[in-house]
Amino acid sequence: MKRVLAPLAVFLAATPAFAQVDAATKESLSTAAIGAGLAIGLAALGGSMGQGRAAAAALEGIARNPSASSKVFTPFILGLALIESLVLMAFLIAAGFLGPISKILS
Repeated sequence: MKRVLAPLAVFLAATPAFAQVDAATKESLSTAAIGAGLAIGLAALGGSMGQGRAAAAALEGIARNPSASSKVFTPFILGLALIESLVLMAFLIAAGFLGPISKILS
């Protein structure tokens, strides 16, 4: 996974260095739009993986000790809500980037 993300990050970070003097060109803005799209995708991927691991750990704990299910359930739901809030925050930040970019590009 790191072998794919490191060159991609270098590519996205180095692209504005080759831009013209004017930093608000459409090419650099389209690169920012691509970066915002990647941010949304990575946030969804990380959130879903985190929720899957949390569910697996909670179900394993309940399977080992069924009497502790009431004690495991509340922290499990709280953890899922916090994971989902991070995904939504990443979506809002990326959407905030895309709003001004779409106005400039059109």
